[in-house]
Amino acid sequence: MTDRIEKLKAFLAQSPDDCFLNHALALEYVKTGDEHHARTSFEKNLAYDPSYVATYYHLGKLLERTGHEAEAVATYEKGMQVAKAAGDNHSYNELQSAYEDLVY
Repeated sequence: MTDRIEKLKAFLAQSPDDCFLNHALALEYVKTGDEHHARTSFEKNLAYDPSYVATYYHLGKLLERTGHEAEAVATYEKGMQVAKAAGDNHSYNELQSAYEDLVY
């Protein structure tokens, strides 16, 4: 796993604002249980490009797992707004499902 993380970091050194690479790095951190670095990477993505829809779902799930339910709810809500504005019905439905599972 750490080999993949190191490779992604090397790619990001060349393209630091690449949301796809940053998202992939965050997912690798999730796999290794490094939730702090995963959250930082997800949040970096949203700070750079709030329209990167995939990040909302995965950040929301991470927030749920770490006991930050109110933040997870807010993340899902914002993600649904972004997905709807982008016309991304698949992501909207995934975010809505995660939201409803948490809230209801």
